[in-house]
Amino acid sequence: MTTSSTSATTGEIPDEQVPVSVLGGPTALIEYGGLRLLTDPTFDAPGEYPVMGVAVLSKTAPPRATAAELGRIDAVLLSHDEHPDNLDRSGRELLTDVPLVLTTPGGGTRLGGNARGLAPWESVELPRPDGGAVTVTATPALHGPEGAEEIMGEVVGFVLTGQDLPTVYVSGDNASLDVVREVAERFGPLDTAVLFLGAARSVFWDGALITLDSAMAVEAARILGARRVVPAHMDSWSHFTEGPEEVAAAFRAAGLDQRLYMA
Repeated sequence: MTTSSTSATTGEIPDEQVPVSVLGGPTALIEYGGLRLLTDPTFDAPGEYPVMGVAVLSKTAPPRATAAELGRIDAVLLSHDEHPDNLDRSGRELLTDVPLVLTTPGGGTRLGGNARGLAPWESVELPRPDGGAVTVTATPALHGPEGAEEIMGEVVGFVLTGQDLPTVYVSGDNASLDVVREVAERFGPLDTAVLFLGAARSVFWDGALITLDSAMAVEAARILGARRVVPAHMDSWSHFTEGPEEVAAAFRAAGLDQRLYMA
């Protein structure tokens, strides 16, 4: 399923201007302004991961590409470092080989080295190979209901902007449409939204959502005015309660299937 090539809000922008390849789970390669940016690296083989002393996360499928096959990575956009479905063992190894890791303030401290923590709405400029810069702005993210940070930890999303480039949003593990509205108020309408979905649910709040479900993804697309929605974080792990079929059905029912791009 692909997006249409036009949008009433963003004009004619070919998909090829911002290639996005989802490699499994939350891991996606975004080519933007001559830079190669990788989200939440998870390259382990299937296996089990105890988390927080109360649950075991099961990875059910390998990535669609290995870290070695990706080639040059200019920066990693890491939504958070504390959960293995967003940063696994192989992902941690990859972090040592990239020039820069952008993540939460706490994650920057824990990871050290080439990691830099960004508070919400803080920006950093990355030099483009052909001159100019890509601006990466950290956005809020809420990994559960209000107050979830005390248990789930900090999470960050990202917005990418640059001269003559379309705007791209990477949600990270976010379950709040209020956060999406904040992003839209500052940056919308935008071209591409990489949304972490999967309708993951928590053992702490009677099964409350800790990532967006398919219905919320449809609403997020509307709020953002996104020309293209690229869903990620909805496969390869057993704790996701929705997958590509549910997401496609929700966008089709809403008449927005032309915006959905299964990368």
